[in-house]
Amino acid sequence: MKADHVKVSQALKTARGQIDGILRMVEEDRYCVDISNQLLATGALLKKTNKVVLEAHLKSCVAESFATGADVDQKINEILKLVDKLIN
Repeated sequence: MKADHVKVSQALKTARGQIDGILRMVEEDRYCVDISNQLLATGALLKKTNKVVLEAHLKSCVAESFATGADVDQKINEILKLVDKLIN
């Protein structure tokens, strides 16, 4: 992975902490809207982290593939599959 490992790890650990907190909220039978807001916040953090990983991939692995001509079709297909997941 070419993304900043420290930045990605910190974000994922934060998301894990948020999920642990959400689980406690569910166990404590907290207000549904409060739980939903925390779920949205965690989802937003994971989306942002995914953007960091994908951006690094495009700027390094995909760019290198295009520069060398190696595995270009494979890289394009990988990105297309990811785009399909993102929009569906």
